[in-house]
Amino acid sequence: MPYTAEHKARVRARIIEGARVMFNREGFDQVSIDDIMKQAGLTRGGFYNHFSSKEDLYVEAVRSYSTCNPFARDAAKAGRRPGPKRAARRLVELYLSDAVLNDIDQHCPLFALPSDVARAGLEPRAAYTFLVREMLEIFRAAFDPSDRKAAAKAQVILNLCVGGMVIARTTDDPALRRSLRAAARDQALRLLERDATEEAHS
Repeated sequence: MPYTAEHKARVRARIIEGARVMFNREGFDQVSIDDIMKQAGLTRGGFYNHFSSKEDLYVEAVRSYSTCNPFARDAAKAGRRPGPKRAARRLVELYLSDAVLNDIDQHCPLFALPSDVARAGLEPRAAYTFLVREMLEIFRAAFDPSDRKAAAKAQVILNLCVGGMVIARTTDDPALRRSLRAAARDQALRLLERDATEEAHS
């Protein structure tokens, strides 16, 4: 008897989730299709029922973070999305938190996979860019629409968040890991709290 569409969707989601975790831990080149399917409790033969290639799966794994990240889970748990300013603050605080840094399996592709994505071709880059734009939009929405510097500020905040995590992730000094993220968090929150009209007349 053929599997239902719902069953196929669940299996596909399980493969994507397992692959994203493995890519975070090992990197694209070090993970094989056999490894991914074994992690999902499946055989290699079933892989091509869902994906055309490992690169195709990689794209889906990167894109999947937009719905499984700590910020999205936090909003779902609350039952509603906070206002733009509060949402941006919450994203900064979560993104640079100890909990996120310590949970390797759930690391954001923006700081976990940049080198892989840069070498992986056009489609993975497009998926990575999709995440960048989503994050930028959350930050940009926190500023007054009349603020002509809103887009630039959003980009600075994203750079602080992602850059702070990239460096912290690759540093073996616990105190430095904390201070790097604290500095990035303080500057990002300061930008969010700065009054747009004051900036326009400075």
